[in-house]
Amino acid sequence: MSTTKSTFDNAELRNMGFDYVFDEEDGGFPEPPSGSEEHHETTLLAHLALAGVAVGLIAMAIQWITGTLLGTATGFLLAFVLPSVAGAVYFWEDYRHRKPGIKNDGIFFSSVKLRGMAGWLIGVVLTGFYVLLYWYPQYLGWSPGYSGEEGQWVSGHVTGGLVEMVQPLATWLGVTTSQWFLYGVVYTLAIAVFAVRAAMRYRHSRYHLVRTGSIVFFQSIFAWFLPQLLVRFQQPYMEFNGVWPLKNNYLWPEKISASGEFVQGGDFGLFLKWFAVALVVAVPILTYYFGKRWYCSWVCGCGGLAETAGDPWRQNSDKSTRAWWIERILIYTVLALVLLTTAALWIDYSRTGSAYGSWAGKYREAYGFYIGALFAGVAGVGFYPILGTRVWCRFGCPLAAILGILQRVFSRFRITTNGGQCISCGNCSTYCEMGIDVRAYAQDGENIVRASCVGCGVCAAVCPRGVLKLENGSSVLDEERYTR
Repeated sequence: MSTTKSTFDNAELRNMGFDYVFDEEDGGFPEPPSGSEEHHETTLLAHLALAGVAVGLIAMAIQWITGTLLGTATGFLLAFVLPSVAGAVYFWEDYRHRKPGIKNDGIFFSSVKLRGMAGWLIGVVLTGFYVLLYWYPQYLGWSPGYSGEEGQWVSGHVTGGLVEMVQPLATWLGVTTSQWFLYGVVYTLAIAVFAVRAAMRYRHSRYHLVRTGSIVFFQSIFAWFLPQLLVRFQQPYMEFNGVWPLKNNYLWPEKISASGEFVQGGDFGLFLKWFAVALVVAVPILTYYFGKRWYCSWVCGCGGLAETAGDPWRQNSDKSTRAWWIERILIYTVLALVLLTTAALWIDYSRTGSAYGSWAGKYREAYGFYIGALFAGVAGVGFYPILGTRVWCRFGCPLAAILGILQRVFSRFRITTNGGQCISCGNCSTYCEMGIDVRAYAQDGENIVRASCVGCGVCAAVCPRGVLKLENGSSVLDEERYTR
């Protein structure tokens, strides 16, 4: 046994029964750094970038409080563009001086990253934003529509705040701003900025660089820009990276029935209708070849936010068997609810001719409130710092449930393991955002074909021995057939 003089002196050590005393410092071994394994001086560019973020936040606060520059292009550039660009520059400059890859450099001592006071505070802020967005948008600067005195519908309007700050961008696109336009801007900027962090962190892996680029592309173009063009040209609204039942109303009567939004949109609306149907048909085909990763880790906006802005908290996912049990109950319950709601709406539509349903409308409203808003929105993102980054994807997403069943039953995708090389470091399990105990599979030399695995590949990226590989082979059904 050995220790250093920093804790006990030589006399005390000998009184404790130690005959041999070794001082690491005298032997030429420096004292290890505290907190983080990597230390580097913050560069001038990083300081300037942080200053840019601070200036942007201050400009946002001044506009919100005083109205100065509110609704102007200058105000938008200061409040949104400046802090976004500065944040991206900071991540690039900061991680440029670090070694690529995930390391336990202070993560388990970080109040932000491991459920400390700072982490809880961030969670409260995120949760609060979603509460305001869904139920109190007037505090964000948007007065929602309402029925007037004679029953006529009065459309919502801008009252200031964050909603009016993004008005110049909406005007440039030729659309009307609202709480949801604000949300789309914030969501897309968050993915774009934190994608720089993710790309710099995982720059040692071509897979992660391409995957991160795919996330940014599908969110910025398919989920945000193209839908804004549909609004501008008065076409039915659709996010092109959305698939039923995650985008639950894409196959509801309000969208694809004879009186639905898509059909009433003319030829282009019919194209959107069949595009939505084609995506559903393509799901099993793509999942057979690529597993659920083709959507959950490359295309989906929910997964995209988790992989970028949520990356600092991926280690907070619960790995216990109890959490796995809860996961399976919740996600298949939500799947059953969306199937029930869809069936109820179509049955009611076939009997009454209403696109929205009458008696089935209460199921639609309940699903939208409890699942669409409370679960997917408030808990799905607001609980990142506490429960990890894939709360909605793991416990609630009905599309993830369907993809998981297909992946588990007949997909060619799996994560292969070489158990003889495993040193049981536990990095793979620690950083699995879906709560899978990857190490247990690796130690048993068992391939990972779990329904919940989204194929993000981080477990393979953090393995120091190359034990884990993302591969396509014969399907599970083929393997079972060959082993009979």
